[in-house]
Amino acid sequence: MAIRSRRDDSVSSDKTVEINAQMHGTLSFKDPVNLKINGNFNGTLETSGTLTIGSAAFVEAHINGENIIIAGKVRGDIVAKKMLVLMPTAVLTGNISTSKLNIVEGAIFQGKCQMMDNILNLDEVSRYLEIDAPAILELATAGKIPAQRNGDSWTFERSRIDSWAASGKVK
Repeated sequence: MAIRSRRDDSVSSDKTVEINAQMHGTLSFKDPVNLKINGNFNGTLETSGTLTIGSAAFVEAHINGENIIIAGKVRGDIVAKKMLVLMPTAVLTGNISTSKLNIVEGAIFQGKCQMMDNILNLDEVSRYLEIDAPAILELATAGKIPAQRNGDSWTFERSRIDSWAASGKVK
């Protein structure tokens, strides 16, 4: 009985969502989840965990996630906080920002790539610059600090923040 209970717990802790249909809109996951898209998707994707876009999938979206694996066709900008992998069947048209990039032979990528240093969230950049979070948010919204909006949140690259601070634009 105890073994069965453990097995049930381990299955429930592995959160996997698979989409095999056509969808339009915004998908946002705050908790880590393994999201697999095998159909068509148009809109915005915000994931925590691993996003896999299957070889038969077509996605037209702004994508923000941790680990992203692409085997299908994607049109849109991608921010992969940890790693982006383009499999041999991948066709990506859009700009990417990532810490680690793996483009497997055969993949097609058209766009610009920015390798991110250390990514900070709003609270982290607030502590780093010793400026309160509402003031940082106001600067980001006004475009006065180098930041990237990802859905409802903001990300900041430490190297760009350092350059911005060194330029004397911090008041």
